Amino acid sequence: MSTTTTTPVSRMTSLARAELTLLGRSKGTLVAALFVPLVLPLSVRSAAEEMDLAEVGLTPGAVVLPAAVGFSLLFAVYSALVGVYVVRREELVLKRLRTGELRDAEILGGSALPSVLTGLAQCLVLITACAVLLDMSAPSAPHLAVLGLLSGLVMCAALAAVTASFTRTAESAQVTPMPLLMISMIGSGMFVPLELLPDQVASVCELLPLTPVVTLVRGGWTGDLSAYESLGALATAVAWTLLAVFAVRRRFRWEPRH
Repeated sequence: MSTTTTTPVSRMTSLARAELTLLGRSKGTLVAALFVPLVLPLSVRSAAEEMDLAEVGLTPGAVVLPAAVGFSLLFAVYSALVGVYVVRREELVLKRLRTGELRDAEILGGSALPSVLTGLAQCLVLITACAVLLDMSAPSAPHLAVLGLLSGLVMCAALAAVTASFTRTAESAQVTPMPLLMISMIGSGMFVPLELLPDQVASVCELLPLTPVVTLVRGGWTGDLSAYESLGALATAVAWTLLAVFAVRRRFRWEPRH
């Protein structure tokens, strides 16, 4: 008699395939995740062309490209995953999965994988498009851009699980991500670079979750980040991720809220 041995990777992959099928049936989520991040960079470009970026050593491309990455992370990963976690919880899917071989981290990771891969693919497409259309040169420090993108993917997935933990219904999942979306778009250097803000305001904005991602991606292209600034941005991203993981371990709800 033969037995089939499963690994965490195989279990997460199977769950991710099932989740991808379900995600494809949610038209509203797909539209928000796939098309909104493609449109918003156009608004950033229009705004960037009106700013005096040369004064702080930036170009429109150096503003639009990191913003495009930020939009993908916010909509294709963070916002979409909040809805995924809440809907699966309310449908008792998460509760049933916990009765099988899957561990808690595997359930959350496997459920997140389609959105994370979608966000990654979208970021790569937008980065390529921005580089070509805005006539940008090759990145001066590509390792910083890679670190920024990967840390952003992990952090946004973790923050989505945190937000889902206090989101009651699928309908409210359209609302609860909004505070982080708005704060990030306004204060993380996506529409207005922090270099153009007053020093005290910029110092506060540097601590926002998405700011280190935008900073690292932008620094990857411009090459203007010092080692101290790079490590500071990476440390901020790691701190937010660890804080989110801690909150998920303590507060995430696996059964419907009553």
